[in-house]
This record gives sequence, structure tokens and C-alpha cells, in this order.
Amino acid sequence: MAAHERTQFTLDRITGAALPVLAVAGALVVGALLLLMLGVNPFTAYAALFNGALGNVSGITQTLTKATPLLLVGLGICIAFRGGVINIGGEGQIILGAVSASAFAIGFSHWPGWLLLPLTMLAGTLAGLVWGGIPGWLKARMGVNEILSTVMMNQIALQVMNFLLRGPMLDPAQIAAGTNIPQSAALPEAVWLTRLVPRTLFHSGAILAVILAVAVYFLLWRTTIGYRIRAVGLNAAASRYAGIPVSRYVVLSMALSGAFCGLAGAVEVMGVHHRMIEGMSGGYGFSGIVAALFGKLHPLGAIPASAIFGSLLVGADKMQRSVQVPSSLVVALQGLIVLFVVASDLYVRRRSRRRMEERE
Repeated sequence: MAAHERTQFTLDRITGAALPVLAVAGALVVGALLLLMLGVNPFTAYAALFNGALGNVSGITQTLTKATPLLLVGLGICIAFRGGVINIGGEGQIILGAVSASAFAIGFSHWPGWLLLPLTMLAGTLAGLVWGGIPGWLKARMGVNEILSTVMMNQIALQVMNFLLRGPMLDPAQIAAGTNIPQSAALPEAVWLTRLVPRTLFHSGAILAVILAVAVYFLLWRTTIGYRIRAVGLNAAASRYAGIPVSRYVVLSMALSGAFCGLAGAVEVMGVHHRMIEGMSGGYGFSGIVAALFGKLHPLGAIPASAIFGSLLVGADKMQRSVQVPSSLVVALQGLIVLFVVASDLYVRRRSRRRMEERE
């Protein structure tokens, strides 16, 4: 490689690493303009957001707690996108994972903890795997658009949860009290995830999520299965010509993606709520997509990306209380960050393509 090419390669690497940071900065600038339009000092608002998320131990642990399901969902999204499919069904897969984990833990509460805890996680993971595998199979065998099928399956999962929490899984204590609040009975303490910091919600599921991020990296870039998933995502026709069973790996990509989302639901129930409740998904299924895109669809990049978006979710509440702006502004900030990241990535790709054409 010539000296000029090495220099250009280094500059491209630096630019690629700096673009996400610049994307956040650009989104914050646009967000500041929106705050000014609302009559709010953007410096005061952003200071409240930062202090709420990172200003003390409580904020930091809440940020990491929020980042845990975001990371697990983001890992699933990375696998799906690398396999050439788009999983918009994370919300439904989280719900089914949480419901299945709760039902299993409550139904077999007499089992010893060392066995019940991993099997409860497995129950949630398998539920998400099946719920994600269905749209994958529909796409592979019948050509059904996975975006439409996963969105519709979100609604099915939501209605299944509503039925169960108002019927078979309704807490007997609620029935006895006559309140009938839609929630399950409390999970046995044997499946509660260990709190890493006393008197906070920060639990050991965060460590599991980071370990799985490394595992997904090795799966995608160090195994034959991962190579085939990425090959199918890059060019399905060429992969089929090379002898790779494309349909099988489309289903596998969606099933694995759903499995991680289902695990996110199980971890959220076992680590935070300790029972199944309405609204427990918290929009993680969609926010996880944003985190994965910000991490450039790389499992290791999803780790800091999830922490950043977790801090935005936590800081939004403090900003809303301090300067009386709607917390939905943070949702707008997330969208702006995605737009900036995608636009910058498109720019880099076009510049690289133009450079290759000039060499030819």
C-alpha cells in the first residue's frame, strides 16, 4: 500500500470514528433550536438532562439499568440487519419474553433457585425466538415483508399480554382486594437478579448483556454461521449461487434477533419489576433499533450507544421536571441523531465509492 493510500485509509478510519460524535453534536444543536422556540434556555435544559443522567450515583445506575435492555435489543437488531432483514417487532418479542419468563417462574416457583433462574431466562429467550422466527419464516418461504409482519405481531403480543394480565395471570392478591390491577403475582425471589449497587435498580443483567455483546461479535465475525449470515445480508443472490441456504439463514437471523429481545424482556422483569406489569417494555423495542444504528450495527458499538441512549431516557425526566419541557423532545433528539448518523454514513459510502471509481 502506497504512503498516500495509507494516509487516506487512516483518515477514513478517524472520520468513521468521529462521525457518531459529530452526529450527536449536530442533533443537540438542532435540539437547542427547538428549545429556543419553546422559550427555554438550551444550556439550562441540557445541564438538567446531563445531571439527571450522570450527576450522581442514582442517575448513573438508572442510566445503566435503562441501557441493559437497550443493549440486548440492539444486539438482536445487529444480527437481523447483518442478515439482511429488518426486525421492527422488538416490542412484541420483549412482551412475550417477559410474559413467558413470568409465567414459568411463577408456575415452577418450588424449584431450586440455581435451576429456576437460568430456565426462566431461557423461557423468555425461547418465546422471543419463536415470535421472531415466525416473520422470518414468512419472509423466507412466502415473501411476506418482515416490516409489516413484525409490526402486526407487536399488536398481537400486546393483546395476548392484556388478556393474560386480566385473566389467567392476574395477581390473586388483586382479585382478593377487588382492585384487579392488571399485573401478575410477584416472581419468586430466587429469580430476582442481584443488585450490583445497594438501594438501586442496577442489576447483574447489565454484566450479562456486555458478555453477550462480545459473544455476538465472535458469532458474526469468527464463526461460519456468522459469515453466512453476513453474506446473505450483503448479497442473497450471490450467497445462493455459492451454495448457502439463504432461506434458512433469513429465518435464523430473525429468530436470533427475537431471542435477544425476548431475553431483554425476561431480564427486565427479573431485574427491575419482579412481576409482569402493563407497559413494562417501555419502548425499548424501538429505542434499541436507534441504539443499534448509532453503534453502526456492530455488537461492540452497541455497548456505548446503549449507554448514551439510556442516559437520554433518564435525563429526559429530570429535564422535564426542571425546565417544564415535554420529555418527548428526547424522542425527537433520538430521531435527529439517527438521521445525522445515517446521512453521515451515506456520505462516507458515496465518497468511498467515488474514490474507487477514480482508481479504476
